[in-house]
Amino acid sequence: MKSNKRLVIAVNTRLLLKGKLEGIGRFAHETLKRMVQAMPEAEFHFFFDRPWHSDFIYGPNVIPHVLYPQARHPFLYLAFFEVAVPYMLKKIQADVYFSPDGYLSLASDVPQIGVMHDIAFMHFPQDIGKIHAWHYHRWFPKFAHKAAQILTVSQYSKQDICRTWKITPDKIGVVYNGCSEIFQPLSEIEKVQVCQTYSQGRPYFLYAGAIQPRKNLENLLLAFDAFKTKTGLPHCLVLTGRKAWNFGEVVKTYESMRHKADVIFTGYVTDEVLNQLYNAAQALVYVSRFEGFGLPLLEAMHAETALISSNTSSMPEVAGEAALYVNPESVGEIQAAISRLAEDDALRSALIEKGRKQRKKFSWDQTAQACLEAILRVS
Repeated sequence: MKSNKRLVIAVNTRLLLKGKLEGIGRFAHETLKRMVQAMPEAEFHFFFDRPWHSDFIYGPNVIPHVLYPQARHPFLYLAFFEVAVPYMLKKIQADVYFSPDGYLSLASDVPQIGVMHDIAFMHFPQDIGKIHAWHYHRWFPKFAHKAAQILTVSQYSKQDICRTWKITPDKIGVVYNGCSEIFQPLSEIEKVQVCQTYSQGRPYFLYAGAIQPRKNLENLLLAFDAFKTKTGLPHCLVLTGRKAWNFGEVVKTYESMRHKADVIFTGYVTDEVLNQLYNAAQALVYVSRFEGFGLPLLEAMHAETALISSNTSSMPEVAGEAALYVNPESVGEIQAAISRLAEDDALRSALIEKGRKQRKKFSWDQTAQACLEAILRVS
């Protein structure tokens, strides 16, 4: 660290969007507000790509900037990260550049830290647009080798990055996600009210996350349809989250369902509403094909909701013993898990109790501290 001036930390904050925080944006929000408060003596320069919201200016030591162009397309990423970012890094005399979404700048010699949450695009390129797949495959290996330090959110992702891009393990630190204090238990009366609002008073299973191919919603819908046909139980399936990309197959599967009237799409909801939905659900059914972490699993544990989870990638690492695990490619296994938790109150209670213990392993305070330590190491 330079001793003759205040530490200058530049941060890529383009995903701090009011009312639109998802996984990586939430990670940035929760960690940065703690980092800013923990280091009042440092100077944080936030790089936005559009006008910022005051909610994301976490202290008087934050100086926001709007850089152009808006980085929402691979061609614009190049202009933003390889022209605008290095120009600003030089202008503010940054000591370190921290990027919560992994995008670095090959055109700058400032020490850089990239948080690479997962490299799903290497394993499922067909699930994203061709131009985006090309961009990620071309640039992210370069970012990984350029970085002074890589951070990622699970041991699984660390091993995946090491193996895929031949990165030495000591260059990668694991900084697990935490959970917002918004996610917490509600009273039984409140849960009844949630059911009345969202599922006509009926019990329901919940999916939370973006609507996109990797989340495996086609198999979830088929499994739920089979559960309804086999059991005749009154349960609904509530799907909450925005339509992200390539969601056409989900729509086709939904339209072909025998029990599609029992499926409810809420669209994107606020964290407060999401907490309500977790609380009143019979279980969160999170059968994604691949996750770097799987934040809804942790949120649901804090809301004291039972879990059905895929047995792949990072998800067993996050959920521990608090989930009923399934092969995400097996509609039969998913259907059987839904049936068990619909009818076995004792099992559901046991999973919730295990979740109370498992969730203690993760906190945003620990995550922010680990990020700050990485910044101090390389600056």
